[in-house]
Amino acid sequence: MQKRKLGNSNLEVSAIGLGCMGMSFSYGPPKNTQEMIALLRVAVERGVTFFDTAEVYGPFLNEELVGEALAPFRDHVVIATKFGFNLDPNFDPRGMKGAPGLNSRPEHIQQAVEDSLKRLRVDVIDLLYQHRVDPDVPIEDVAGAVKDLIQQGKVKHFGLSEAGVQTIRRAHAVQPLTALQSEYSLWTRTPEKEVIPTLEELGIGFVPYSPLGRGFLTGKMDEKTTFDSSDFRSTLPRFTPEALKANQVLIDLLGSIAEQKQATPAQIALAWLLAQKPWIVPIPGTTKLHRLAENIGAVAVELTSNDLREIDSAASKATVHGARYPEKLEQMTGR
Repeated sequence: MQKRKLGNSNLEVSAIGLGCMGMSFSYGPPKNTQEMIALLRVAVERGVTFFDTAEVYGPFLNEELVGEALAPFRDHVVIATKFGFNLDPNFDPRGMKGAPGLNSRPEHIQQAVEDSLKRLRVDVIDLLYQHRVDPDVPIEDVAGAVKDLIQQGKVKHFGLSEAGVQTIRRAHAVQPLTALQSEYSLWTRTPEKEVIPTLEELGIGFVPYSPLGRGFLTGKMDEKTTFDSSDFRSTLPRFTPEALKANQVLIDLLGSIAEQKQATPAQIALAWLLAQKPWIVPIPGTTKLHRLAENIGAVAVELTSNDLREIDSAASKATVHGARYPEKLEQMTGR
């Protein structure tokens, strides 16, 4: 497995990480704990060193799972987690009913970190993200609280998720950011306009989540695909039958290039991300061993400058149908 450094930091991780959310949250009921522990440990054996979780995934279940699975490998892995919500264990994980309110007050961050340390079974959190920007708390106060935690030895690196460029700059001035985590893929390219140039200027790494478009870019979905009510995608405008049908043009593009490269559409989508910048580290999630192997295999797929031009040219003609999130959740991004 190749390694990459996140921006100007000394944080080195595997070129592809593993997003752990779907093991406990959002994509149907929580998966079998022992099976997921086994999957996480196979990931380590195959060279993955970067694992992404959050207190809200479950809530709490995912951090506990990751903590148990990775305890034997603590010195060889980087664990990232997130704070930023008032959590009620009974809220609907689809994010539509009883969704938790934002809370990034400094005293709340301190408590959230203490709790995450216990669940993750670690003495220090490698990378701590603010999960969503809280408009009620100045980002300078948030960055200051994380700076204090770094000085206390409880956190090593600071990150933001789905933040806008002004927020990134203001936070970075107080406590240098190691990474920004936001959605980025061939069908969500908004970060290219302002965010990626800003990260490059400031020396901040980029961690794209949903790099396979929540499964869409694997080529395994069409307009007949249905989602259980416990699956977060059942609430997303981009996953209506009409949108899935309209967006198939992207899958056709990936499929044709995958055929030339003797790869899969998912591998092409991940290889495309890796080719954008040397400090980009995607974190595809999976609950299946064969998908884990497929995603790791993307590191070996080499896209030439001609391949990249062909992908960009074709993708630019494909208008993506449907918003990423329902309006309420969309308003929590890009602040």
